[in-house]
Amino acid sequence: MVIMTKVIEAENLSKTFRVKRKEKGMRGSIQAIFHPRTEEIRAVDNVSFDVEEGEILAFIGPNGAGKSTTIKMLTGILYPDGGGIKVLGIDPSKGRRQLAYKIGTVFGQKEQLWTHLTPYDNFRFFGAIYDIPDGEAEARIRELSETFELGEFINTPVRNLSLGQRIRCEIVASLIHRPQILFLDEPTIGLDPVVKENIRSLIKKMNRELHTTIFLTSHDIGDIEKLCKRIIIVNSGQVVLDDSMEHLKYHYLNKKIVELKLQEEALLPSAEGITVLKKKGGRVKMEVDTTVIKINDALRQIDAEHVEDINISNIPLENIIMEIYNTKADRS
Repeated sequence: MVIMTKVIEAENLSKTFRVKRKEKGMRGSIQAIFHPRTEEIRAVDNVSFDVEEGEILAFIGPNGAGKSTTIKMLTGILYPDGGGIKVLGIDPSKGRRQLAYKIGTVFGQKEQLWTHLTPYDNFRFFGAIYDIPDGEAEARIRELSETFELGEFINTPVRNLSLGQRIRCEIVASLIHRPQILFLDEPTIGLDPVVKENIRSLIKKMNRELHTTIFLTSHDIGDIEKLCKRIIIVNSGQVVLDDSMEHLKYHYLNKKIVELKLQEEALLPSAEGITVLKKKGGRVKMEVDTTVIKINDALRQIDAEHVEDINISNIPLENIIMEIYNTKADRS
């Protein structure tokens, strides 16, 4: 019998911010200077969840849902107003320094590397920060450089690297001290499809070979679908869904958006499961419900001779979240 270890435990987690409220008009401006009005925004509202050792968990939601605030509380940057947190048995608000040696963070939109230094020099710098002996740091850099294939550019200044190369180096820098949990915030943002796939493969390899628990946030359905077995969706500071990726795929990822560029106007399919969302000249946008009709069968109904270009994508994550949120609201 395998006993699963909980590495993150959040119970009734809450955080409220007090923000200034702007007043309109001249009178409002004067009043705001001398008697500013404030209001409370509940960013996180009684959120509870656990994360098992070795999991790759997606923690997602629209902007302003409370994702970043939750992560900052899990890593000790912010203190909760209510509830409790244990990360690797440590209360982040009381043992932030101790916890820092056990976790890593990568923020796709924020650099932690010194851009005028090479990746190698950055890694040595981070090794020194974490009090890693020189010999051990060198061995660790060699190991990670092989795993993440950094050999060609490990001695090139970071400012001269492509975005995909920099993200790989950001992940390696966060792994120098062998963290048990890695927090990844939008790790593939701004990357082209090929580089995205490379980063996803490296994340899976890291989880499989290094047994690192991954706490992932992303607006990219591809990241979530290809990496995670479990997903937590938050909206308005509350958990809307905590379920398996398999369940989410079956119930909510069954619609595809098909965009076509045709040489000329052509007769479009009218089969059940196909909805034409937009049509202007030779440009067509359709929604295909794959529970009703397979995507290949839908495309066969279009005259291929007239097709100049085609793009197939998932429906936007925000749409999926709002559908789930509205469904939950209707049932309550």
